[in-house]
Amino acid sequence: MSEEAPDCPADPAVPGRLLHRIEGRPGGPTVILTAAIHGNEPAGLTAAARVFARLREERLPVAGRLAVLVGNLCALRSGLRFLDEDLNRRWTPERVAALRESAAEGSPVAEDREQLELLDKFDELLEGSAGPYVFLDLHTSSAEGPPFLTVGDTLSNRRFARGFSLPLILGLEEQVDGALLEYLNNAGFVTVGIEAGQHQSDASVERIEAVLWLALARAGAIRQGDIPGEARLRGLLREASRGIPPVIEVRRRHAIREQDEFRMEPGFRNFQRVRAGQLLATDRGGEVKAPESGRVLLPLYQGKGNDGFFLARRVPPLWLVVSSLLRRARIGALLHLLPGVRREPGRPELLRVDTRMARWCTLGLCHLFGYRKLRHSGDLLLVARRRYELHPPRILRSV
Repeated sequence: MSEEAPDCPADPAVPGRLLHRIEGRPGGPTVILTAAIHGNEPAGLTAAARVFARLREERLPVAGRLAVLVGNLCALRSGLRFLDEDLNRRWTPERVAALRESAAEGSPVAEDREQLELLDKFDELLEGSAGPYVFLDLHTSSAEGPPFLTVGDTLSNRRFARGFSLPLILGLEEQVDGALLEYLNNAGFVTVGIEAGQHQSDASVERIEAVLWLALARAGAIRQGDIPGEARLRGLLREASRGIPPVIEVRRRHAIREQDEFRMEPGFRNFQRVRAGQLLATDRGGEVKAPESGRVLLPLYQGKGNDGFFLARRVPPLWLVVSSLLRRARIGALLHLLPGVRREPGRPELLRVDTRMARWCTLGLCHLFGYRKLRHSGDLLLVARRRYELHPPRILRSV
């Protein structure tokens, strides 16, 4: 397949899909970064370029394989979030399988070609590589606010994300379908998403750069002592997120469509406290008010997007301790023996919960045992346990 999709504007500053690659000594991790999976978020590319330039200029020893991929190449060159469809809402196993089968030939959807090229690059980078496998997705937002990390809630992801002085967001993957982060997590990667701040802010670039240096050391790709100004980088991240709870859970998403004419009220920032009933936005139906008190995340101040805002709340530290103990004991594997809970036929990792019979089996309890919500419709709650809760695979050949 051509490296460049048809009608994709030329840009010498972004020559192709694979922007950087370093082959280090054998025995190290495979670390893959994506930036600009939303084309109006270029800060990750700038930060990654700085880090890789310094690795090369100073000839710092690297273990394993490092690579940076451009997410939505044509949207980036056009300065748009996406062209036809949001590239970060298309990564379900069913959709990926169908795309590989069709090879996107003749597709009028620009993101079909973008996604297939990304899949080809992932396959190429995994050929002959070894674990652990670490994936970092670099993002910015249309609103101002402190940086944060987002992960699928596995113990291996938590353990990796603990090495940064940034708030950790859980549950975002339950609110949106088809995120690349979740897809690769289920394939066996340790995955972390980075939301660094406002799209065009220089501070966003500096924050991503700091996270990348710390992440490379945490993954074992570089030595801790080779991080340039480690204390300064950690201080920068701590100061940027001062006053924010260390762990926050996303509880609600306000989904929108283009025809809704959604308009966020001005002035909201990430993590800003809101109260139940507070006016947050307007749309064709009138006022949009907060359904509950909490903290607002990712308020939409750009033209494209299907997420108006998210609402989140603090997670008590004791919850994390209890959930870790329960998951390590693998007690969750016995939930299907309880009344109102049964395994999905042919899919032992899925549970169907009849909430009329199993009123005690709330989504919060499922989270404690390591299950995530797939669907909640009426009296049916469908949850899934992640395959790589504790440890990633040693060999991962394809995604």
